[in-house]
Amino acid sequence: MGNPCVCLGIPCVCMDFPCRFCRARKEDKMGEMKQEFGSTSQYVASEQLMASVNVAIALQKPLLIKGEPGTGKTMLAEAVAKSLGKKLIIWNIKSTTKAQEGLYVYDTIQRLYDGQFGEEGVDDIARYIKLGKLGEAFDSEEQVVLLIDEIDKADLEFPNDLLWELDQMEFYIHETKRTVKAKHRPIVIITSNAEKELPDAFLRRCIFHYIDFPDAELMEEIVKTHFPDIEDNLLKNAMDVFYWIRSLKDVRKKPSTSELIDWVNALQIGGIPLEKIKKELPFVGVIVKKDEDLETVKGSAR
Repeated sequence: MGNPCVCLGIPCVCMDFPCRFCRARKEDKMGEMKQEFGSTSQYVASEQLMASVNVAIALQKPLLIKGEPGTGKTMLAEAVAKSLGKKLIIWNIKSTTKAQEGLYVYDTIQRLYDGQFGEEGVDDIARYIKLGKLGEAFDSEEQVVLLIDEIDKADLEFPNDLLWELDQMEFYIHETKRTVKAKHRPIVIITSNAEKELPDAFLRRCIFHYIDFPDAELMEEIVKTHFPDIEDNLLKNAMDVFYWIRSLKDVRKKPSTSELIDWVNALQIGGIPLEKIKKELPFVGVIVKKDEDLETVKGSAR
């Protein structure tokens, strides 16, 4: 077993003290190592999640987050940005998104339009280069948090097309022969709902964390961050119903954390008596979203 790593407090493999890894990175990482993410007033993070975020910051690697829909993967990036006092840049990925769009786009149509109408500066191609979200993060005058949201929605080659840029923190604009280098390495958070498997080469470059579904104790803490004055009995009844629905094996879409928060809000706004929450399941459509699941819940409640 190696000595404790000076930077991370974990056993190092080189058997040195301080380890070569620490010595090599010490000077250029002092600023980043002082940054530590913690839970905020609106986001409750587990100790394991906070550790994963802080290790990713220390190692300057992207943090890949997986977990059930509604477990707060996207909100994590917002919480990290708020906790560290940094700007958040969000790149929402769709099925049609290409990696190039995150770097830059050359607006040839606008240039052609300007040329037809005699606009000045048409020869200046740089005017028609628009940086994408990754380009904005690289070009920022201060370190930012970059969220690449739902990367698994894109085609299979999308992650591989970003390997160089995420490794080297630079890309080349062919039209202007300019290399855009990151002025400050962004804190990169990538989310995935596991709709597609991500390439091994991409995974090797990431720190991985799976957000487990919150247990009752953590869930209570999460709900109370949104509703600090919630009545204890209301919360208990709502959570009992919520976890009971999740326990039904025939329920295909299990209700999520965000849906529980919405349901609790609806119960408070509606002024529902406590005794009716379990008996009548008011506003159950807030947490049960499929016809067959609704029939299962109502059938099991009889």
